[in-house]
Amino acid sequence: MIVSAPDDFRPESWQRNDDVIIVGGGLAGLFCAYKLAPRPVTLISAAPIGEGASSVWAQGGIAAAVSEGDSTESHLRDTIEAGAGIVDENIARLMTEQAPMRILDLLEVGVPFDKDLEGKLRLSREAAHSASRVVRVSGDRAGYAIMAALILRVVEMPSIRIVSGYQAERLHMEGRYVKGIVARNCARPEDEESSTIFFPARAVVLASGGSGNLYRVTTNPPESNGDGIAMAARAGAVIADPEFVQFHPTALDVGKDPAPLATEALRGHGAKLINRAGERFMLAEHKLAELAPRDIVARAIHRQVEAGNGAFLDCREAIGAAFPEEFPTVYGYAEEAGLDPVTEPLPIAPAAHYHMGGILTDAQGRTTLDGLWAAGEVTSTGAHGANRLASNSLLEAVVFASLVAHDIDQQLSAPKHELWQPIRNERRAPAVNQPRQDIERLRATMSRYVGVERDGEGLKKALEIIAELEARAVNDSFRNHLIASKLITVAAFLRTESRGGHYRIDYPEPREEWRHRTYMTLKDAEAQMDRILGKATAD
Repeated sequence: MIVSAPDDFRPESWQRNDDVIIVGGGLAGLFCAYKLAPRPVTLISAAPIGEGASSVWAQGGIAAAVSEGDSTESHLRDTIEAGAGIVDENIARLMTEQAPMRILDLLEVGVPFDKDLEGKLRLSREAAHSASRVVRVSGDRAGYAIMAALILRVVEMPSIRIVSGYQAERLHMEGRYVKGIVARNCARPEDEESSTIFFPARAVVLASGGSGNLYRVTTNPPESNGDGIAMAARAGAVIADPEFVQFHPTALDVGKDPAPLATEALRGHGAKLINRAGERFMLAEHKLAELAPRDIVARAIHRQVEAGNGAFLDCREAIGAAFPEEFPTVYGYAEEAGLDPVTEPLPIAPAAHYHMGGILTDAQGRTTLDGLWAAGEVTSTGAHGANRLASNSLLEAVVFASLVAHDIDQQLSAPKHELWQPIRNERRAPAVNQPRQDIERLRATMSRYVGVERDGEGLKKALEIIAELEARAVNDSFRNHLIASKLITVAAFLRTESRGGHYRIDYPEPREEWRHRTYMTLKDAEAQMDRILGKATAD
């Protein structure tokens, strides 16, 4: 069942509230709701279901060791190597071992994965994988196809109620227990009498996605702005590894926001990276050249662009005339920009793409707050370490969404219902829109100072700007953006080394004493921020 704000949803018209609330309409949220059936759940999404979710835009597919000659051990080794020394091996093993079962789940849901004439799954190879193990749909339409199939199944299930048009802004706490969420009607923010709703729950699942839209150049939709991380942090949850942001090397540099993605599968099919002079610059950067880990490729492209050489993805020889059929999504993006990848190289630049950091969770998706679970990109399970292996993101979403669902079902007794209640007469900041220039200043700051390459001076400058913007914040949504940005930036300042997606030009090598994960609360981050901004520049 789907209801949406503002016309067909009136909280007072509902006689009960399901005691499991899921925040987020992407793959993790939908799959968790699907796995919880027949237990009644309510899924809350700011955008219409399936829109505003990075899952829809995922092109490559899902990594899983399902072919002859491949193994979950090999998949695990590749995941650990890509993670640059701080992968939680037990978590990564759990993820890779469950991958084949989750592929079977998605086939049962109706996902039309590519198959050969014998009915076997067709698999692609992507960067840093030692085998072809990426299960895909129509070359580059995996995310769209998976979400479309899952939505069709979910909307028919009577146990799942979807409320779209409400932006979750904060967790409701009773002591140390999470007892629900407070959400605001996106369409009527000015109406205090009906726009803010308290959704009580015995179990809350945050599946609200990543934080790429905190950056000016990103492949993520506008809804991916770190809200879930910030909500959990404000309530006291431990956040892990926030400094590790992955920048996709090959976003199409065509002036669009968000930037269209040119899937890594193109390089898996033999596409080359060249500069304006036609030089294959990756040959001098890494033994795997174009198939090197994403962080290495992203930095190499960044330096070519910064040096004025330009960077291009040349698919002419490797894919050529087959491009429209093999990679229809990327071809459509190029065509919209007036480019023809069959006959000309595509201009590219790195873009914020995936956040390895997030809410700390265990193997069941439990957070450090009682009553709060989390799944998908909003989390930091430890499976990705400092650098996510290609196509492990959709895999992590379905594996841990399933584990969350199982754990909630084991933890909670029979469903218990309460009424949804509009919040009235509460002292809150005015329900007004944040000036657009403040939002764009934050995004520009994150891209410039907390981007592909960082240094201490720039990170301190970013924190100064974040502090200025905090004084100007007029709504909870923008405060959440600032909190997520603060966590990323403080952790990046403190980690005085380079590892995976985190690269410090003033500390360009990994350091053994930093071979561990980062854990912090919002209180920790704010104390560190005060310390950093109180120091003399010379320090």
